[in-house]
Amino acid sequence: MVNQSTCKMALSKIDAIDTDIEHIDQEKYLRQATQYYCALEKPLKYGPVVETLPDLISALHREFESNYVNIEMVNHLMLSYKSNPKEWRKYAKFDRYTYTRNLVDAGNGKFNLLILCWGEGHSSSVHDHADSHCFMKMLKGELREKRYRYPNRPTSSEDQQQHHQQQQHEHGEINDHELQEIGDTPIPVNDVAYINDNLGLHRVENPSHADTAVSLHLYCPPFDTCSIFQDNGKKATAKVTFWSKYGVRTKPTEQ
Repeated sequence: MVNQSTCKMALSKIDAIDTDIEHIDQEKYLRQATQYYCALEKPLKYGPVVETLPDLISALHREFESNYVNIEMVNHLMLSYKSNPKEWRKYAKFDRYTYTRNLVDAGNGKFNLLILCWGEGHSSSVHDHADSHCFMKMLKGELREKRYRYPNRPTSSEDQQQHHQQQQHEHGEINDHELQEIGDTPIPVNDVAYINDNLGLHRVENPSHADTAVSLHLYCPPFDTCSIFQDNGKKATAKVTFWSKYGVRTKPTEQ
């Protein structure tokens, strides 16, 4: 026979957990999760299957409805979706001179889903992700990710807190040695690469001089600026813009 007092205690604990979840600051929680999350290599064995891009968008919205976001499930959803050019072609806008960032869904302000289009030989600068999660899935072609150690980034939580407080009073350049490369990885179609600032910085490039590439990116929380880095470790702040939104070319005032 089940002890009623034990059941009441268990229910009260569940209620307390539910109450805590309701009061979780989603953005703060997601940023804290970057300190320990490293990424899935394969989809979850019992996770839902995502068959279309609209299904992926709907599933992501469901995940972000709760203040507590299961970042592992978000990772699974990105892995589960298989590229179908008929679904994403309308968002794929290329520019002759640079890669483009094209907004697919703004995630009700909780995440951004973008398609990035890379012409032959196009590459990004070395950059961070403003303490957010970045998932990058290949839809067409192949990209290479070169990863670098984050200059002057502390490892312990206490050091990180002191570092963030210090950064609030500093602007512009940081003083450090040259960037240290820690990885060089190809990303083929339907693979997903993941990075956050705790794992390092990266530069993404299309190594092909004959073929274009297209990638699907999820950023959570979304951010308006990030830091870009020179080879000597000095950084500057860069504004994040969109070449198009929802398949329509943006005006300079809307970027």
